[in-house]
Amino acid sequence: MGQFKQDLKALLSQREPKRIEDNVDTYTQASVLLPLFIKDNHYWLLLMRRANTVEYHKGEVSFPGGVVDERDYNLESTAKRETFEETGVREEDIEILGQLDDMTTITSQFIVHPFVGTVPFPYEFNINRREVEHLIEVPLQFFLDPSQPQPFSMNYKGDTFETPVFIYEGIVIWGATERILENFISVIRSTIQRF
Repeated sequence: MGQFKQDLKALLSQREPKRIEDNVDTYTQASVLLPLFIKDNHYWLLLMRRANTVEYHKGEVSFPGGVVDERDYNLESTAKRETFEETGVREEDIEILGQLDDMTTITSQFIVHPFVGTVPFPYEFNINRREVEHLIEVPLQFFLDPSQPQPFSMNYKGDTFETPVFIYEGIVIWGATERILENFISVIRSTIQRF
């Protein structure tokens, strides 16, 4: 398990994440964390279903994260602060392994800066019910399944369109979260197959 984490950290440090620098004035800057943890001797990812009371992406599956605040030191500290605010995982309990490519959200106009990190498990999560409906644990191995992601007809605000999605136990992961996951898996596929 420790070797996988070391390999992943080395892999992420060797690559330069793609940055979105065009039209940045029209976007809001945000950071998210892809929290990895060990359960049953395997790596899992922690996601969350957003509450229906939040301003953007109501009820959608996402990673912990949010908008960059002026009190944040950098984009990494935004991801840590927001993870604490939403899930209760203390910043000192998060080990950042590296950063992935920037992504944009289409409907809400965010530039999202994704970070990969590890968190302890089991953990006494303390979710913020104003922002988070519940947490979702997904085995990392699931994302390597050749049937994933799969095409899906999505109905969003009255429009139907085809989009790739991950479907885990009936939970549909789409949009920027799906694209961040695809980027993550493409970056680390060789490392995952070794662990």
